[in-house]
Amino acid sequence: MDQSRSQVAAVHDYLADLQDRICAGLEEVEGAARFVEQRIEDERGGLTRPRVLEGETLEKAAVHFTHSLGSQLPPAATARHPELAGRDFEALSLSLIVHPRNPYAPTSHANLRYFQANQAGEPPVWWFGGGFDLTPYYGF
Repeated sequence: MDQSRSQVAAVHDYLADLQDRICAGLEEVEGAARFVEQRIEDERGGLTRPRVLEGETLEKAAVHFTHSLGSQLPPAATARHPELAGRDFEALSLSLIVHPRNPYAPTSHANLRYFQANQAGEPPVWWFGGGFDLTPYYGF
């Protein structure tokens, strides 16, 4: 396995496992309710695995893992880095939204993203992005 594939595979495995661990933890908090999973595979080898839970403690929780592949980066990705134009790419992400029923418990949103641009004969160019927030948050 070449370096670019091994990097993607390592991030893929980590984020897919993180989805499993987050879902297991939320199911433990929730009690009886369980996540419902869809599994959507595409012809290029990509995978989307959304999971949604609706329960008594958590009004709704969604934890989505996605692995996308494309033949060239979109213009928004190459606007600041035109040297990457024409490269194929892989993108991996984990997104979560957790809405508790208790209005004093904050709603959680998180997004983790990994992008890798590939071109034959050159090392891959990669970067991470994302963020996390709690809203609203009552400080008492």
